[in-house]
Amino acid sequence: MSERKWRVVIVDDSALVRRVLSDAIASAPDLEVVGTAPDAVVAQRLLTELKPDVITLDVEMPGMDGITFLRKMMAGPRPVPAIIVSSLALAGCRTALEALEAGAVDLVAKPGKLSSLADLRSDLINKVRAAAQARITTLPVPAVRPAPKKELPLPPRVGSFPPVVVAIGASTGGTEAIRQVLQDLPALTPPIVIVQHIPPHFSKAFANRLDQLCAMRVKEAEEGDALAPGLVLIAPGDFHMSVEENGRGLFVRLTQTEKVCYQRPAVDVLFNSMARLKRSRCVGVVLTGMGSDGAEGLARMRKAGARTLVQDEATSVVYGMPRQALLAGGAERSAPLGQIGRLMLTVASSTSPSLASVS
Repeated sequence: MSERKWRVVIVDDSALVRRVLSDAIASAPDLEVVGTAPDAVVAQRLLTELKPDVITLDVEMPGMDGITFLRKMMAGPRPVPAIIVSSLALAGCRTALEALEAGAVDLVAKPGKLSSLADLRSDLINKVRAAAQARITTLPVPAVRPAPKKELPLPPRVGSFPPVVVAIGASTGGTEAIRQVLQDLPALTPPIVIVQHIPPHFSKAFANRLDQLCAMRVKEAEEGDALAPGLVLIAPGDFHMSVEENGRGLFVRLTQTEKVCYQRPAVDVLFNSMARLKRSRCVGVVLTGMGSDGAEGLARMRKAGARTLVQDEATSVVYGMPRQALLAGGAERSAPLGQIGRLMLTVASSTSPSLASVS
């Protein structure tokens, strides 16, 4: 008897995109496209009739748009893990992030050329597999509050915190997990550097959205950006990000070297650079995500003296990266998402030799 295949429904108003996505997904032996829909009305019928494990969803459709459809589905009796397929235009990026806030588990860019769509095959397949195993959650998003003008923070050596850096890595479900962690933090925090597996262009929109919602300053990292208290740097899509040190302090380096763990940006690249700094007061965190990216780097950070923790299984959308980090011996502690922010700050300002002793 053959193993069960994950069942996928594709929703997109473009017949060409439906065909290309169908061909890409159907090329995987464990995936099966059971239906396609040009709009939300047909999609709703297919969800009821076919009961798919995953849907890919275009958010910009005639009639009922993808966001409205997604919210109705998430509020219904049988929500289905959704992967957003979105254009790279600024409006498309913003809408895709809104869909992630509404409960979608991941996103892929909708390229303008057939050849570039074909290049997405591996990425799309991996994301569908991850979505099929995802635990669907929706976290309340507060209204964007007016934020006071954010001045450029002081260099780390002048700030209120010791020379501590927090490094965070995440993948599937990570955009919303990162949002919750950062929203739990005050304006003045140790410098934070983040790698989220996310396509180019979306990373900038993601950083801008976090900057609206969080007390600290958040921006997409640029080559040479200095790390500073109260500043969060998000790795740009398709660029590895590492942290280096010179006579003036810590700064980020961006490169487009080979993918690591099939990813660029890769969490391991960031974490390995942190381990080379050998700063015992640093903190490494692995949040929800599929695969093993970050496991090796977190283990190296811990060996170098950093404090390390991972998100627990119960609150992870996909418990792949945290599990692999634990198995590799890189994590001192596993904690629910709602405790990650507090633990980060506590251990960053503590001389405790172990996270296990932090309550």
